[in-house]
Amino acid sequence: MHHASLYSKLENRRAQCRVCLRRCAIPEGALGWCKTRINKGGKIFSLTYGRVSSIMVSPVEVKPMFHFLPGSNWLSVGSVGCNFTCPGCQNWEIAHAVPDIKGSYCIQGQDKKIQAEYLAPEVLIEISHRERVEGLSFTYNEPTLWVEYAQRAMTLAKEAGLSTNWVTNGYLTSDALDYVGNCLDAFRVDIKGFSEKTYRLIGGIVDYRDILEAVRRAKLRWGMHVELVTNIIPGVNDDRRELTNLVGWIIRELGAGTPWHITRFTPQHQWSGYPATSIEALEDIYRMAKQEGLHYPYIGNVSGHPFANTVCSSCGELLIDRREAGSVVVRLSGSSCPGCGALIPGRFEQKA
Repeated sequence: MHHASLYSKLENRRAQCRVCLRRCAIPEGALGWCKTRINKGGKIFSLTYGRVSSIMVSPVEVKPMFHFLPGSNWLSVGSVGCNFTCPGCQNWEIAHAVPDIKGSYCIQGQDKKIQAEYLAPEVLIEISHRERVEGLSFTYNEPTLWVEYAQRAMTLAKEAGLSTNWVTNGYLTSDALDYVGNCLDAFRVDIKGFSEKTYRLIGGIVDYRDILEAVRRAKLRWGMHVELVTNIIPGVNDDRRELTNLVGWIIRELGAGTPWHITRFTPQHQWSGYPATSIEALEDIYRMAKQEGLHYPYIGNVSGHPFANTVCSSCGELLIDRREAGSVVVRLSGSSCPGCGALIPGRFEQKA
């Protein structure tokens, strides 16, 4: 166990977690909603600090992030647990797992325990250098839940000249965001929809506007590079009016140059009986976003689709070609279009 940083003591040895927006008031001896934090003697401890369930080197494009060091490789790490209950979660084996005090965890519905390997933050930096990656990414499960570990590792990463990234649902408090604000470069956020109804159905929460505020804070207060993803699930979050309103919010609050990934849902977990999203539906949403004035929508989870390419919003020149699997061809001049000189939002120049 690791003593948590973000909590407040309450009466009768209860303690309130200040990591995610559920803000659990946890009685002594009990777990929070996410099952990764426990109250011992009126103090909250993390059960997942340094407990790694998944680790691999992967391209930044699979997160997906298209405007932050395209073509680079990252050390990607994850633990267990989530503060959402998405029925179609693609990583449900770890996201919906329950850890124990000894560093093991059980997959939902199973009794067998799996040991999560402990890796000190310093070890992540050593592995990053050995693998010659560009950065360190916290992904696979919700990184907010092991915020103390991520903060320590990302602080060391920045000192070592590495970039940092979170793949998150954005359901975190301003305290948690500010806790990592100085050491987090790129904030890749899942936006499930643009209504209480959609968020209740997918994530089991209703206060989605707090997520939008967290995204704004990441960009405007901390200067993080922000990219958004909406996984389009037929009959769940594909309402055209709702998506049009989401696009309007992106343009108004974050800027028309903000990348928005419109990704194809594939049946998973409790929603394994749902249909996959049609490519035609994704293309229709893409064209709507362009018509509304968003410069860089992208279609994802469709191999070789031309709408995964980056095209200059000013002159239409092809800037980044992603059509072939595992191949990214960057034709930018620094961060500018070589054809018309327009500045493309993002970060494109890798370190030597």
